[in-house]
Amino acid sequence: MKLLRRLSRKPIIGPVAHNLITLLANREVKRVSRHFSQYLKPQLAISDELKDESYRIRHNVYCDELHFEPQRQSGMETDEFEPQSVHCLIEHWPKHRFAGTVRVVRSHSSQELLPLEKFCSDTLEQATLKPSQFHRDEVCEISRLAVPASYRRRTMDQYKGAETGVINEDTYSETELRCFPFIAVGLYLAAASVMVNLGIRHCFVMMEPRLARSMNFVGIRFQQVGPVTEYHGKRAPYYIEPEQGLDELNTGFQLLYDRIDQDLAAQVKLLQSLQDDKKKYARPPEILNARYPSVTSLYPLRHV
Repeated sequence: MKLLRRLSRKPIIGPVAHNLITLLANREVKRVSRHFSQYLKPQLAISDELKDESYRIRHNVYCDELHFEPQRQSGMETDEFEPQSVHCLIEHWPKHRFAGTVRVVRSHSSQELLPLEKFCSDTLEQATLKPSQFHRDEVCEISRLAVPASYRRRTMDQYKGAETGVINEDTYSETELRCFPFIAVGLYLAAASVMVNLGIRHCFVMMEPRLARSMNFVGIRFQQVGPVTEYHGKRAPYYIEPEQGLDELNTGFQLLYDRIDQDLAAQVKLLQSLQDDKKKYARPPEILNARYPSVTSLYPLRHV
């Protein structure tokens, strides 16, 4: 492989060598994607119990580890945006533990702001694209991605930013997929699946520029739409159209997305059915749980 990398820099044979490297890398990603599906499963936090699992992971990362938020006696990190959010978890199902979480914050009216609209309004004023330019039902924000320390024990995962999804550019190469943080990428792809299945066409996220660069390795190309500002570190507003972003995924990661989407599509439909029932009939939780026993009849949960 070192020979191929050297050849890829040559003027004539370079493009051929680069294509071969890409082919081998995609083959390796496909292999790891199958491995991902054997041990890790995406799970929508439909029940209160699963939402609490998400909040505990966030507290572990954002309060205990990073100190971005104050520690809470409950051991759960929550804010005012939870009622308008869809929460995703990655389950390490052989042990019934959760390896990460992310949320998709929705908006159904101009009064229902996204987090970056409330906390980064100055930056948004200078943005080339803003949530206010689109229909509110079609916009969202990805936030609170967190991977607990117990799933970052490998030496290659011990670097600044791993807890919130950054890929280490110093150790990653197209042919060294063992260094790749698949849990974090799986969370982004799970969020993308939720967006597509809910008909969300415009996604915003406040992230570090290096995290945006990290996503380029996968083929997820966020567009920076505003200046860098100080918000838990140097961050800027980014934008992506979910369906277009998925079209640009590298081949191997497209397979990973397809597997994640197969798991989540039915869960999103169930979530929509529950929400429709609550709106239409205003049924109390015990009636909804009787109609949809899969929401509460989950395996005994174990904390990370």
